[in-house]
Amino acid sequence: MDKAQIFKFISKQKTAFIASVNEQGYPVIRAMLAPRKIDGNEIYFSTNTSSNKIKHFLANEKACIYFYNRGRFKYQGVTIIGEMQVCTDQVTKDAIWRFGDSLFYKKGVTDPDYCVLKFICRQAECYCDLKVETIEM
Repeated sequence: MDKAQIFKFISKQKTAFIASVNEQGYPVIRAMLAPRKIDGNEIYFSTNTSSNKIKHFLANEKACIYFYNRGRFKYQGVTIIGEMQVCTDQVTKDAIWRFGDSLFYKKGVTDPDYCVLKFICRQAECYCDLKVETIEM
């Protein structure tokens, strides 16, 4: 799988698993909705500013995201390591905002509890057909 195939695979998934590092140094994994935007080596997610993961990423930007597809006869998974940045600037928030987001953020796109996570990809590990492949991003 090359870089273009990885991003194509990611764009078809409905769920992402994101890992942060907590205050005690342990990894914490949570499910997230699919990325809002993929731009070069950057993957964008929307989330709540008040969530624990924001505290984790502000203290330690090292992160991992995982996507998978479990077919009837084939399992594919992609793990990507990199850094996660917390974006609270209005330009980035406007770029990621979707109409339905107002259900979660009552004050709209300017809601202080709405922010964007920008993941910068460094290296991917792909699993398919009993093979593991590492790709520099």
